[in-house]
Amino acid sequence: MRVAGVTIPKEKRSVIALTYVYGIGPTTSKRILAQAQVSESTRVKDLTQEQEDKIRNLVEKGLTTEGDLRREVASNIKRLKDIKSYRGSRHAKRLPCHGQRTKTNNRTLRGNKRNLAVSGKKPIAQKT
Repeated sequence: MRVAGVTIPKEKRSVIALTYVYGIGPTTSKRILAQAQVSESTRVKDLTQEQEDKIRNLVEKGLTTEGDLRREVASNIKRLKDIKSYRGSRHAKRLPCHGQRTKTNNRTLRGNKRNLAVSGKKPIAQKT
């Protein structure tokens, strides 16, 4: 089954499988299935063609997903950078922009660079 250009895994429960689409989380997935009158525990492979069409229509008509959403988020970040706001400057420097501490615990955004810290080590003794 394909929804919004994404192939959804067949073996998973439909409530989990819908979250593979960018822009659909667990809550939105449950709401879509409730509107389509499909049980959350139903596997994707067990859905009828009618149920698949209902889900596809609800996702494509009512939600911004995948490419459109990615473009919208990117343009929002670009706008923040262009107006030189604080949040925009944090995005440009690849640092957290919602007030988190940066001395520790920002490895997700900055990347794992722990193995580069060698400033305090003693020099290796030379063989004579």
